[in-house]
Amino acid sequence: MGEKVVAGQFDLSDRQRYRDKLRRCLSGLERLLAEQRFDRPKNLMGLEIELNLVGADGMPKMLNGEVLERIASRDFQTELAMFNLEVNIAPHRLGGRVFDRLAEELRTSLAYADRKAGELDAGIVMIGILPTLDRDDLVSSNLSDVDRYTLLNDQIVAARGEDFVLDIDGVERLTCTSKSIAPEAACTSVQLHLQVTPGRFADVWNAAQAVAGVQIAVGANSPFLFGRELWRESRPPLFQQSTDTRPPELQAQGVRPRTWFGERWISSAYDLFEENLRYYPALLPICDDEDPLEVLDGGGVPSLAELVLHNGTVYRWNRPVYGIADGVPHLRVENRVLPAGPTITDVIANAAFYYGLVRALAEEPRPVWTRMPFEAAAANFDAACRHGIDARLTWPRRGRYGGTVEVDAVSLVRDELLPLAEAGLAAWGIESADRDLYLGVIEERCRRRANGASWQAATFHRAQEAGLSRDAALAATTRRYGELMRTGEPVHTWPVGLPEPAPLG
Repeated sequence: MGEKVVAGQFDLSDRQRYRDKLRRCLSGLERLLAEQRFDRPKNLMGLEIELNLVGADGMPKMLNGEVLERIASRDFQTELAMFNLEVNIAPHRLGGRVFDRLAEELRTSLAYADRKAGELDAGIVMIGILPTLDRDDLVSSNLSDVDRYTLLNDQIVAARGEDFVLDIDGVERLTCTSKSIAPEAACTSVQLHLQVTPGRFADVWNAAQAVAGVQIAVGANSPFLFGRELWRESRPPLFQQSTDTRPPELQAQGVRPRTWFGERWISSAYDLFEENLRYYPALLPICDDEDPLEVLDGGGVPSLAELVLHNGTVYRWNRPVYGIADGVPHLRVENRVLPAGPTITDVIANAAFYYGLVRALAEEPRPVWTRMPFEAAAANFDAACRHGIDARLTWPRRGRYGGTVEVDAVSLVRDELLPLAEAGLAAWGIESADRDLYLGVIEERCRRRANGASWQAATFHRAQEAGLSRDAALAATTRRYGELMRTGEPVHTWPVGLPEPAPLG
């Protein structure tokens, strides 16, 4: 949502006025598209990573305000809870050695932030869900002291009208309730932005949806929540349930959740913004003074503030973004699929795989979304979240016979998708050294059937077999994860288990 909002109460007229403004914004977007007012191709990408603050004992530290004061950089911001931070990397043009440059920028930024956190006896950990989080950590009193989070929490709670129910059945089952959206703060992710022209938007978004399950399969890193081993990537079910404004009766009627994969391939960015208005009531009906159609009539560029704010409260895994840079409007696809971590090398490898793959798939003469039902993409996403690197996915059959086939995720990636990603990166102008290095990380994960989630689960079970209690094993796994994360070596090289204690004497 980005902009600060002032907490307050809304009355009936606020919501009607906001709905009217949303319609005018949508008409403004339609005119901007028809008049071809959007930015020309720039091949720009951006990156955001959500982070956790953790003590030496592996437990969360509620210190983001104090840590941000010491970091004193606009690249770092608050996130939903007091143990969260977010780092934003400035947009880069895709090409050359951009991924190596990104990796170096991230290493510098995170090392500095980690040192500053260390002054408060905390450290930064990149992980999908912190294994040591307890239900008592995820309560409204631990939300960041920022008006927009308070207001969002109040509005989602009011819309739901009862406690949120978390019920995730994986390796083990977790069932509990929450009185706030605070459990959503457990989900720390990587967001990959790609600026695209309106003419390419639908192809890129459809391609991103088609590969969301593949991204999760190779990148899963969130197997634990509240001491339970759940799905290999537990963020999506947790995010959906912890922000779900629908009581059970509306769920039974098939009302769409605000955290949503989607239900169809699209033909324009307009389709997604229009769906947001059609399906989702406003959570934050805050109106701007601008009249977008008057601005357009005067030759200006409208901010479409209400449309942007509303879009920020619909949590698509691939979200459309409208923005303005240097007075010119542009569109971005924001990919929100991936968990944070485990290392900067892993994050950049995931990014390289994604940007290469969507470029190649978006430009295929017979696009994947014309050969695969949307329901199969949604089912792939669910299967990958449940099973991670061991998932089986549905994919279009190669050759002239058509149809789809079920295949191991690792076989699909190694045999078909890595060559496509390589071709896509070459089309972006990425140098072969970057292509080989970062796609090689994905290939090795597939060869070893290893990612962050598999390492966490295997190390946790080794710790229990060594006699540690469940809580002690989770804390030891988290501490070991932090140690290995700081080495920077990619997760497929990490030794499973805890290090042997040094002999005395």
